[in-house]
Amino acid sequence: MTDNIRVRFAPSPTGDLHIGGVRTALFNWLYARHNNGQFILRIEDTDSARSTEASTKQILKALEWVGLNWDEGPRIGGDRGPYFQSKRDDYYQKALEYLLENNRAYYCYCTPEEVEKLKKEAEKKGGQPLYPGGCRELSLNEKKKFKEEGRKPVVRLRTPDTGYTIVKDIVRGKVSFDNSLQEDLIIVKSDGKPTYNFACVVDDFQMGITHIIRAEEHLSNTPKQLMLYQALNYKVPEFAHVPMILAPDRSKLSKRHGATSVDEFKEEGYLPEALINYLLLLGWSPGNNEEIISLETAIKKFNLADVSRTPAVYDTKKLTWINGQYMNSLPLNKIIDRAIPFIKRADFYSDELFNNTAKKERLFKIIDVVREKSKTITELIDRMGYFYNEINSYDEKGFKKHFTKEDTIAILKNNIDCLKKVTPFNREKIEEIYRQRSEELGVQAARMIHTTRLALSGKTFGPGLFTLVELMGRDKSIKRLEKALAYVKK
Repeated sequence: MTDNIRVRFAPSPTGDLHIGGVRTALFNWLYARHNNGQFILRIEDTDSARSTEASTKQILKALEWVGLNWDEGPRIGGDRGPYFQSKRDDYYQKALEYLLENNRAYYCYCTPEEVEKLKKEAEKKGGQPLYPGGCRELSLNEKKKFKEEGRKPVVRLRTPDTGYTIVKDIVRGKVSFDNSLQEDLIIVKSDGKPTYNFACVVDDFQMGITHIIRAEEHLSNTPKQLMLYQALNYKVPEFAHVPMILAPDRSKLSKRHGATSVDEFKEEGYLPEALINYLLLLGWSPGNNEEIISLETAIKKFNLADVSRTPAVYDTKKLTWINGQYMNSLPLNKIIDRAIPFIKRADFYSDELFNNTAKKERLFKIIDVVREKSKTITELIDRMGYFYNEINSYDEKGFKKHFTKEDTIAILKNNIDCLKKVTPFNREKIEEIYRQRSEELGVQAARMIHTTRLALSGKTFGPGLFTLVELMGRDKSIKRLEKALAYVKK
């Protein structure tokens, strides 16, 4: 176990938190928890044009929903704040002054059009389309002239022209970058705002980050950031770049492949425990083919060295299967808590339902029996519907199989008679009278069971029939059998 581990998750509040971000946060969180370290949340909101307060709130709520609590950051504070980049200008200014004073950075007065022209000229000559560093050694007169013209300079880092920058990555091993392919990095924009790479390095150092665990697409930024660490005389943290998450066709994951944001999965009825379990397996494995892994187990076993280098493929079928496992295994009270918002939006919701103890207990029993074969909360709500809504149609195949036989009317009448006579009206007694009557009439119990199920629910599947009848209640069960009887007589 490593001492004094400090990791961070640093999302930009320019949109909803998506599963790729949650997976990155999860790996950071697990590494911190495994090593008794600290998990820091930092909001990188320097892009004022695109950053929104709504996105910040969504990110915080999404992380809370999936259970990834942070040790320092927004709402809870900490000794290394502020935890919003937009409030950390003093740190960036101090670092910038150091670079300028030590001739490790310079003001560049070239306009974007001039830079583009220089890059094209370099490319025509057979070189790389890179900024050639024309402003590195400007005279005082040249700087004065540019200022008089009203030019707003950027600040560039002096980067080495030769040699290689080696990234020592925990996941990917040593990765080499040719310095001749790196241009002088812009670290402060013409509006005075720090660029991503500059702000990121300053923040990670000031916050004492020991390990930077992030998505593979950031690997190309790492040599630039290493140059900044060296220029600022900062201690270099360890890096780990986790594999990308690809769509099933191995293209870049996007909305066209289905839900991708945390809120979408929540609205579709997925459980946070299942979503975290699924994301854990996208790039990491405990090594024993386990697929249902609790956070407690993951904390004990998580190791960055076990993270795969190959891209992970997004598979909603696997996620749905995992969700189904959690629907059955989680304590009932947790499933109820997750289901309540959906129940409130359903047509069968009423304030009376939650104010009446007997009706509330019945609701909880219904949730318990229906969840067994429900893979999501939305599916659970759908399968609960016939307990509260009227049945206006019957499954087509079920109707042909169970309601079109010559004895259907007699069977339905018999079922009605059984439910009228059974006492007390509970699962055991209902089953007892059905079994007894089937023997008396020489009719298979399955025949009575299937017609009753179809009449009560309109479906051919669901919880055990006798439990279904008990929860439906005597009066409603008889009414639905009578309705089915009238329908068959037409």
